[in-house]
Amino acid sequence: MPIINRIAEFHKDVTEWRRDIHANPELQFEVHRTAALVAEKLKEFGVDEIVTGIGRTGVVGVIKGRKSDSGRTIGLRADMDALPIQEIVDRPYKSKTDGAMHACGHDGHTAMLLGAARYLAETRNFDGTAVVIFQPAEEGGGGGREMVNEGMMDRFAIDEVYGLHNAPGLPAGAFAIRSGSMMAAADMFVIDIEGVGGHAARPQRCVDTTLVGAHIMTALQSVVARNVDPVEAAVVSVTTFKAGDTFNVIPQTARLTGTARTLSAEVRDLLEERMREVVEHTARAFGAKATLDYQRNYPVLSNHVRQAEFAAGVARQVAGDRVDTNTPPVMGGEDFAFMLEARPGAFIYLGQGDGLYVHHPAYDFNDEIIPVGCSYWARLVETALPAN
Repeated sequence: MPIINRIAEFHKDVTEWRRDIHANPELQFEVHRTAALVAEKLKEFGVDEIVTGIGRTGVVGVIKGRKSDSGRTIGLRADMDALPIQEIVDRPYKSKTDGAMHACGHDGHTAMLLGAARYLAETRNFDGTAVVIFQPAEEGGGGGREMVNEGMMDRFAIDEVYGLHNAPGLPAGAFAIRSGSMMAAADMFVIDIEGVGGHAARPQRCVDTTLVGAHIMTALQSVVARNVDPVEAAVVSVTTFKAGDTFNVIPQTARLTGTARTLSAEVRDLLEERMREVVEHTARAFGAKATLDYQRNYPVLSNHVRQAEFAAGVARQVAGDRVDTNTPPVMGGEDFAFMLEARPGAFIYLGQGDGLYVHHPAYDFNDEIIPVGCSYWARLVETALPAN
């Protein structure tokens, strides 16, 4: 089945909303203008209930079907926040905010869910309730965790929850999904090293924290190479190394920071344990002290089997056979994982087509896929909550 005709009719409207959001990007939880726009549109559509301020600046809309015999509620989630990146391409809707841009397509995600909400509020051809969730702070702020912790799932009696993300490199309008682990746990770490500072010409009187840090950085790679089962996936990346301020002083302290990624709870535990041992023991071997602050951030995004199969079936209604049900897992993180820990559900990729990958300063969402995303959301509700 192709795009829903009614959605195709207001494709231009959704594109205009998307470009307006793109031109006015907001970061983390400071999505006040975007949240206000979302709430305004939901009011125009005549949704039954609009709640703002969930997860600080999130917005939730409730749309009741023309029947309520099933008593079931389906949640649909989109993220609203942008990235702290300077947009480098001139376009009519280029970011008006210095140092911020929608480089991950959240403008498109928000607009597509608004389009679906418009259609669902007009037709109400389902038995039950659809809850549209507009989340702040996906880009590192854990907005999904905030919304869950504030009791959103219980408050709106959500039975299942679904998410979607655009995917550059996947053919435009195609879908990709898998059961189980689909995106990695995204953790952060800080390593603080203390040695003995002094004159760079007298290293024998010092404990050089730059040397210790270099050995720790190298030794950490042995954790993935020699402690993690080769058939499992893990990443340890040291991304900053800060020590000293001048050329002739061996610094007293050094700090390394980075990220660790895993696709299972067992490997996540192993990584933290072995990283701590490597950090502390390597430093001790050089006469220094070092501590590891391992910060568990986003958990593994794991699709529930039945819901992933269901989402793939809905995608086939819209895209035919252009649905990959065994897409490889990736080591990027996504805080929709918190919602999937709270309720059964699934996360799916929607092909963006060829072009730049997300987080690039020239990236732009492909407006041609808007009707596909809107239709997917609408069909998902109508299929999960059939009115007949």
